[in-house]
Amino acid sequence: MPSAHARPDTATPAKHPAGLPVLFFTEMWERFSYYGMRALLVLYLVNAVGYAREDALEIYGIYTMLVYLTPIVGGYLADRYLGMRKAILIGGLTMMLGHFAMAVPSLLNVALGLLVIGNGFFKPNISTLLGTLYREHDPRRDGGFTIFYMGINLGAFLAPLVAGTLGERIGWHWGFMSAGVGMAIGLIVFLRGQHTLGSAGFRSNQTRLTRGDWMQIVIATAMTIPLVLVAIFLWHWMSAWWLPLPLFIKFAIGLSVLATAIAAPRLFSQRKTDNAPLTREDWHSLLVITLIAIFVILFWMGFEQAGGTMNLFADKQTERVLFGWEIPASSFQAINPLAIVALAPLLAPLWIRLDRSRYAISDPAKQGIGMMVLGLGFVVMAIAQERADAIGKVGPEWLAGAYLLHTLGELMLSPIGLSMVTKLAPARLGAMMMGIWFTANGIANYLAGVLEARLAGSGIPLYWFLVATSIAGGAALLILSPLLKRLMHGRG
Repeated sequence: MPSAHARPDTATPAKHPAGLPVLFFTEMWERFSYYGMRALLVLYLVNAVGYAREDALEIYGIYTMLVYLTPIVGGYLADRYLGMRKAILIGGLTMMLGHFAMAVPSLLNVALGLLVIGNGFFKPNISTLLGTLYREHDPRRDGGFTIFYMGINLGAFLAPLVAGTLGERIGWHWGFMSAGVGMAIGLIVFLRGQHTLGSAGFRSNQTRLTRGDWMQIVIATAMTIPLVLVAIFLWHWMSAWWLPLPLFIKFAIGLSVLATAIAAPRLFSQRKTDNAPLTREDWHSLLVITLIAIFVILFWMGFEQAGGTMNLFADKQTERVLFGWEIPASSFQAINPLAIVALAPLLAPLWIRLDRSRYAISDPAKQGIGMMVLGLGFVVMAIAQERADAIGKVGPEWLAGAYLLHTLGELMLSPIGLSMVTKLAPARLGAMMMGIWFTANGIANYLAGVLEARLAGSGIPLYWFLVATSIAGGAALLILSPLLKRLMHGRG
């Protein structure tokens, strides 16, 4: 039976696969919906609902953590039962319902739950589906993922300007509803472009969705609603013992779940032919993904301050009046994706040219440099925070400078990391390993939400702490990169 990784033979050596534009625009609109929600959530909780800063940041951290933890389940279900295409549609429909539910204040918890589950189905599978369109050792792969990442950030750029402005200026529910409309457009794009994907993303040699497939999609989407209600009940029950746990114990539990999933790959096999033992190179690849995922936690723990403390810094401690018009605080989050949209087309061919030259550097080394650049951005934020504490507010150039440095670091780490996972992960574990990658992001997002409160009693300023973790972590990854490169066996 043909693999779910079958590729439509529509690409020439000079061109990317025909399915790339479809996945580009699908992901663009999905990211519009996600980042529209992200731009508003903390501001909504603090300015509209009346949450304390610490509580709003913790809710943000828990929500974004769960958004990135559920992909391990969504990747597993796609690998074993659904196939990537059906999982993407289930995820998109569920998120659309969640965004519309956010427009109703009394449905806040239900809406967040639907968004969490929907991301679990959608996020690991669309990235992995893109990877299946390229053959092994295809030199266009990194460039394709960088272009794909540009689509992510085009949606992320539009989101705070549209959803954020609607939410802050007209009404919070209008901002959340616009995010739902964005997700609906993304689903339409994906469905209209099915023919460009060939049999990629199916678990059998089919090229279109059948009536039976649609029945599964509708039933699975409908079942997410009672699942969320049960999860909310269990969350309240578990909170009595989970929330008081020390942060390092929560972190250890998260890493234990991650290690258990990696140590039991045979549980995730699809067919009898997948029961063959993993090879030595397979285990090396899984080890590399796991080690780099730990460093990635340090990166995203800092980077995800954008939707939390940096969002509140824009709202409370940044001078936002320009030519008599007050810039919405959420609009500052458009700086990062705008810079990526501008720089990604330049970096995509640069990576290909560099990798073919004698100056080629490994994927881990690129990511280590990215972490150090992130740390330089936090040097800017640390100084800005000290000035704001002294004089009340600072100019917008401080946030802009920090976001630009963070963008450079992100371009060196995130698209390269996504591509690396698809290159290294054994084929039968592709979507599940992408879920593992996003699990590391989930841990980082939770730490991003609670870090300020945890550091409050220590006297260590948040942004100077992030300077240290980012630069030291990047330096350590650079030192380890020769070893990691050997373990990758020429695949990065």
